[in-house]
Amino acid sequence: MYIEQAFKGLHEWWRYIVGVLIIFCSWQIIGMLPLVGALTVKAIVSDAEVEVSTIPEMIDLLGSNMFLFFMLFSFAVGLLGVFITSVGLHKLPIVSLTTVRKKIDWSRFWFVFVLWGAVSTGFICLEYYLAPEDYQWNFQLQPFLILFVIAVIFIPLQTSFEEYFFRGYLMQGFGIVFRNRWMPLLITSVGFGLMHIANPEVEQLGYVIMVYYIGTGLFLGIITLMDEGLELALGFHAANNLFTALLVSADWTAFQTHSLFKDLSDPSEMGLIEIFVPVFIVFPALLFVFSKKYNWTDWKGKLSGKLMEPEIENNIKMKSYDAEL
Repeated sequence: MYIEQAFKGLHEWWRYIVGVLIIFCSWQIIGMLPLVGALTVKAIVSDAEVEVSTIPEMIDLLGSNMFLFFMLFSFAVGLLGVFITSVGLHKLPIVSLTTVRKKIDWSRFWFVFVLWGAVSTGFICLEYYLAPEDYQWNFQLQPFLILFVIAVIFIPLQTSFEEYFFRGYLMQGFGIVFRNRWMPLLITSVGFGLMHIANPEVEQLGYVIMVYYIGTGLFLGIITLMDEGLELALGFHAANNLFTALLVSADWTAFQTHSLFKDLSDPSEMGLIEIFVPVFIVFPALLFVFSKKYNWTDWKGKLSGKLMEPEIENNIKMKSYDAEL
């Protein structure tokens, strides 16, 4: 099973503490240096205040495309940190961090990428049809083309970092510590949600939006454990962020881009439907589709079963076999 992949490498608990520190430093220190440098230089050149602390202030100073590039670059460095930690510290191949299959199944990635890209685009079109006054045509050729290049290259790296870190590295690490599956699933889902707590959406919509973030983390964790790999989660997350960045943005979201449309609606009027429908209706529907397509079974065992080292499990099976003889 997927979490047991960690046993193929060096998996002492202290290695995961060191690994998290390495990954965090790669992502939030080394990866952030270009952004800090760009903000400092731009502030000096434009004679603006050097201390810039919020996303809107950074965007005003750098421009949305340049800010997006530097922000996503930090995630790309973080992803490199995950891979270096897995291979160098744990002696665990990237394939083993990704899936139980002998090689990464890209057909799974592209299936959910195209599916969720179509579904999310459909939702946006439906919202535009129902309330066109809430949207403004925002297309500008040159800024959009620059956005397109940045988004296509770097957003999949950003989403891959989050998946490899939370559903991959941390999921396997907590599995080693707790020797079960439900604790890693719960902890990584809550942790994934809390990572977004500084997003502008939280300030505008309140902490109720955390239901969506944590629910999304739980959904991604479930499909990872049930499908024995990250491929579906990688495809879903990449499609979700990429299509959103290209199609629609708002002044109160983390992704403020030169998208095709701009959302002019009042975020305070956003109802619980927009938050709860994806978590309690759309995600369960996707789980049903995936379970039928990939023939998922043993939900209880894969989501909450105990974890044991392969050697111990094999010994138990051998003793059981000997007893039958």
